Amino acid sequence: MFDGIARKVLDPLLTKSGLWAAKRGWGANQVTLAGLALGGVAAAIIAGGGPTGFALAVLLASRIADGLDGAIARVRGKTDFGGFLDIVSDFAFYGLIPFAFALRDANAAVAAGFLLLSFYINGTSFLAFAILAEKRGMQTAVRGDKSLYFSVGLMEGAETIAALSAMCLWPTLFAPIAWVFGTLCLATALARVVLAAQVFGR
Repeated sequence: MFDGIARKVLDPLLTKSGLWAAKRGWGANQVTLAGLALGGVAAAIIAGGGPTGFALAVLLASRIADGLDGAIARVRGKTDFGGFLDIVSDFAFYGLIPFAFALRDANAAVAAGFLLLSFYINGTSFLAFAILAEKRGMQTAVRGDKSLYFSVGLMEGAETIAALSAMCLWPTLFAPIAWVFGTLCLATALARVVLAAQVFGR
């Protein structure tokens, strides 16, 4: 929902940073994997009972890398594998953090499981829509130049990062945040199903 606003603020900085990094030989896929590795470090800190404030700093660095890889790709040239690697890394990251909180506190496991279920359903609706949009030759630049068709929704990347950040800032509130955010993710998936029925149902 807020990705469009966030992109207007961050894209100019990411574009300049991507150009700087590309000139120094950085590869988009390398940065994608570095971002995933940083996400893994953040998850390990959380799961190990470490300071969640530090985990948040690493988490945000991971998401900066996630934005930088696309900027580098636009300079050096996009590839289908790069787009594939980016979306797989994103979904892996989104699963790592709730799972880490479940490992940190067994009492949070049910809420974490519900959140992961909502991510699974929402992610499936997103990818299925993208596949059918590609089949029909549909295009959109509403979220910038992407490898996949991005169908907008109530809960997108900006909201997900905000929710995960809130969990790190207030780890004792993980469960209620997970229940609320998971419910909103399911609402996003349902809205996408309704949209798919309208677009692809004829």
